[in-house]
Amino acid sequence: MKLWKNKKFLISAIALTVVVVIIVSSFGDNTVDFSTQVKPILNKNCISCHGGVKQRGGFSVLFREEALAKTESGKPAIIPGDPGASEMIRRLKAKDPEERMPYKHPPLSKDEIDLLSTWIKQGAKWGEHWAYMPVQPVEVHKPKGALWGLFRAPDLEWAKNDIDYFIYDRLKKEALEPSPRADKATLLRRLSLDLTGLPPSDDLSKQFLSNTDDKAYEQAVNSLLASPQFGEKWTSLWLDLARYADTKGYERDDSRNIWRYRDWLIEAFNSDKPYDQFLAEQLAGDLMENPTEMQYIATAFHRNTMTNDEGGTDNEEFRTAAVMDRVSATWDGVLSTTFACVQCHSHPYDPFKHEEYYKFLAFFNNSRDEDTYAEYPVLRHYLPNDSSKVEYVTNWLSKNGYPVQAKQTRLLLKTWQPAINSIQADQLINSALLDTKHLGFRNKGSARLKGVNLEQKSRLIYRYNSSKVGGKWTIHLDKPNGPILTTMSISPVKEWTLARIDFPQVAGVHDLFFSYSNPNLKPDENALTFDWFHFTQPLPGNGLEGYASMEKTFWQLLKLKVEGTPIMLDNPADLQRTTNIFERGNWLVKGKEVKPDVPGSLNPFPGNAPRNRLGLAMWLTSKDNPLTARTMVNRLWEQLYGVGLVETLEDMGTQGMSPSNKELLDYLSYKFMNDYNWSVKKLLKEMVMSATYQQDSKVRPGLIEKDPYNKFLARGPRVRLSGEQVRDQALALSGLLKLKMYGPGVMPWQPEGIWMSPYNGRTWALSQGDDAHRRAIYTYWKRTAPYPTMITFDGAGREVCTSRRIRTNTPLQALVTLNDSVFIQASRSFAYRMQHEAIKKNDVKSQISRGYEIMMLKPISAKKLNILDHLYQNAFKKYKKDPYKAAEMMGTKKVAVAPEIAALTVVANAMLNLDELITKN
Repeated sequence: MKLWKNKKFLISAIALTVVVVIIVSSFGDNTVDFSTQVKPILNKNCISCHGGVKQRGGFSVLFREEALAKTESGKPAIIPGDPGASEMIRRLKAKDPEERMPYKHPPLSKDEIDLLSTWIKQGAKWGEHWAYMPVQPVEVHKPKGALWGLFRAPDLEWAKNDIDYFIYDRLKKEALEPSPRADKATLLRRLSLDLTGLPPSDDLSKQFLSNTDDKAYEQAVNSLLASPQFGEKWTSLWLDLARYADTKGYERDDSRNIWRYRDWLIEAFNSDKPYDQFLAEQLAGDLMENPTEMQYIATAFHRNTMTNDEGGTDNEEFRTAAVMDRVSATWDGVLSTTFACVQCHSHPYDPFKHEEYYKFLAFFNNSRDEDTYAEYPVLRHYLPNDSSKVEYVTNWLSKNGYPVQAKQTRLLLKTWQPAINSIQADQLINSALLDTKHLGFRNKGSARLKGVNLEQKSRLIYRYNSSKVGGKWTIHLDKPNGPILTTMSISPVKEWTLARIDFPQVAGVHDLFFSYSNPNLKPDENALTFDWFHFTQPLPGNGLEGYASMEKTFWQLLKLKVEGTPIMLDNPADLQRTTNIFERGNWLVKGKEVKPDVPGSLNPFPGNAPRNRLGLAMWLTSKDNPLTARTMVNRLWEQLYGVGLVETLEDMGTQGMSPSNKELLDYLSYKFMNDYNWSVKKLLKEMVMSATYQQDSKVRPGLIEKDPYNKFLARGPRVRLSGEQVRDQALALSGLLKLKMYGPGVMPWQPEGIWMSPYNGRTWALSQGDDAHRRAIYTYWKRTAPYPTMITFDGAGREVCTSRRIRTNTPLQALVTLNDSVFIQASRSFAYRMQHEAIKKNDVKSQISRGYEIMMLKPISAKKLNILDHLYQNAFKKYKKDPYKAAEMMGTKKVAVAPEIAALTVVANAMLNLDELITKN
């Protein structure tokens, strides 16, 4: 009795406490929140006329200082603390349609006007959007257990890690319950497709499905994270962000040798390179101390921009377009923020000013690339023996007291930089920029190379081509008939050639005027063409032991023909560009000059950082940056669940979707940076180890009505596979897939007529052997004609950064998987595999059952088996009557094809098209 009285007292006390909390809450803080209450009203009704694009009447609601400033009338529209005297409120309430705002649009509701009035009365305080505020640690609301022994805590029983507590809290708010755990077969297939992009291997399947140990699932996770195929899967994601392609884009869309960057990504993901370092090397690997070859290759991230080789185009225009593309790719892909519109005006919705766009652009504006045909600068890839010779040359210089020259020589040997591209020539007389690619001369032609720094320079190394004897090239200082710096005879050569000439040392910066004469030329005949010029000094140390051998080796290496990868390099001091604001975004109308900087609304630029791309990388990967970690966490979440915690991966700004679970996003972002030290693998393991991820994906009654898109995650993910995965899975299940890694892009089967290559006449050269059946990530990617299968399944064209693929479901996709030769070939191979691995070799149902187990890792239901068997029987009857059709189905002209295998191929093709197969359930 005493115990019951105590319990009764406790229950009464708890009830009273709950009532008190509710009453207190009802009289809580009534402060209007700018970000969640005011900003949406302004964005919807006001900002189109009073924001970054337009500021009608001199009034803008984009920034607080602008909103409180005097308008064209001389009075401020908003007076903090006094809504009655604020012109904004008066105009919102006005009856005269010429005065009432929004002008010529429906008026605001009384509630909206009252809210704005209250906001002004409270001081018109501004607020920061959640995504632009630093990531802070988030407390996990983990239950302590049963409450005084009276109530159970079901989330304690369900949760497997901290992620689950956040999800469970949200489910309770939505009156939802989590789903039970998926069956082991479904879970393993989901996990393998998510982490490696492929179905699980036979060995892993047998090991996991037969293992009853509690640690079996974690062991499978660890195995998949350690798989070489892990890096390939996640590189596929990054290639969309990096706008990776094997061609340059635009009209010519000629080939680009940049596959080593793709291979760098695979290695980086497989080695779990910390994400901050991963980003820093891609943004500024060339600016790091003594950069390695791999750090140079990493910078190809920003050389995936398109280059326009079409004749007659303006190289500076497309160089500028490439720089702007780098700005957009950095913001869209790494920071999930739209920034491109700030090119023309201040951001209409987010706190970024027009001039801040160009301050940010200044970080990229001094890169050496200039839309050249050869895509300079490129990293030259020597064979191992020649690489050792590079070390020999640079070590000789260092050991003999010339460390600075050793570093410069290494850069020249590895990149042919710094060089002045011949397309920089101007004041052309009887000369031309041939096809806007190279400087060419006719007889008595001349041209100027402006502002060349000759300080402590006495040697010119140049790359040229000449077709006629009798040519004479003269270099004048400062004017066409100025003092002669040097003269040389030009002999004909069969191909592009490197040459050098010494000249008297001259101090300072000079305009150089080139003149060329050759009496053997016809009036309109070009005979001399230049590619680039490198002004330098002879290698130091002449007279020391070994000098002659070292210099000879240097020159041999410099002239050597090797493959190259486009990389980022910055201009030396004497080639630096200024950066100006473009008036209304027009690159031809330059405004005031600006220096490199970051938007003032985000974390400040690090005080110890250089004002270049390396400093930018430090700012970007600072733990104070509010967007970098959130963006990557959100991107990884989207890959697992089909929808990000913020659905709009491309935009976390005020026009993006609100987070479905902001606390969880911030919790994981903080943990990603601090506890996991930017480890992608550790973060992914945290996600897939959660009970949330392991839920069954079946839709229970009521879920569709309450959460049609599964944003609250009351069930497991159900998402159609990407184009790459659909193809790779078919090859893997059929036994055709080859796991050969790395190397140039390959050309598996595709229909004829896809490529139409102007000028170069290149065609799709079908790969042979293992290369015909490699993973989709290695497929050669031509921007103007991407691989059809991937594009049909929503692959990105990759002209620009693609932050999010939007999944579609069209009849074209079924036509691909039913009729494409790759899938037909996979069906044939899969049919043979079903025959070979069936328990009862000559029993069709046994063959089909085995095929289903290979695909789904579990037995087939009787209903499905009967349907597929019926399909087989119909096909068998057809092929038995018509052996030519059977031969056609098996891709052979021989008519002695067994109708059994042809019929089973039809079944295999149907099975590879099952919704449950091309979907991650």
